[in-house]
Amino acid sequence: MARKKERYINKIMKIIVGLGNPGNQYQKSRHNIGFMFLDSLADKDKNWKFDKKFNAMILEQNDKVLIKPMTFMNNSGLAVRTFLDYYKLLPKKFGIFTNKNIDLSEVLTVVHDDLDLDFSRIKTSVNSSDAGHRGVKSIINHIKTKNFKRIRFGINNEHRNNIPIENFVLQNFSKEELSQLNDLYKKIDL
Repeated sequence: MARKKERYINKIMKIIVGLGNPGNQYQKSRHNIGFMFLDSLADKDKNWKFDKKFNAMILEQNDKVLIKPMTFMNNSGLAVRTFLDYYKLLPKKFGIFTNKNIDLSEVLTVVHDDLDLDFSRIKTSVNSSDAGHRGVKSIINHIKTKNFKRIRFGINNEHRNNIPIENFVLQNFSKEELSQLNDLYKKIDL
């Protein structure tokens, strides 16, 4: 483990966190588009591994580490913070206190759903607020900065107003939407 730790500290790598909820019942839900996107990036010959210390599924490929927090959406920041702390990627100030508002935009990318964007729209941002997304809010609260890259996939459609938001985000994508996701993923430049 010491060699792996040194490898992360000594080389700049990209950490890509996909947000979602663990469990088969959420696998194809709108809220799990972060997990789904990471699965599309994963080399087919490599397997995801559960790492208990981070409470996350981890996959290393080349200069990237893909992370799926298994903490449920609203606590995603726990896994991200633990990973960044373990590999000493969060600079410290006064011992145990993390510097606030550090720039992680070259290292950390968080991929998640965005209810305010129509389906098939994608936005990339850096140093922006959580905009009400509880998974992003958890990450910002735990790492004490919003200065990281975010890739937001729109999930809004014509049915949103007919269903309470909590139910809408946990619904599965329609067959038509699922068929379009791979083309959307190809538009992303990490």
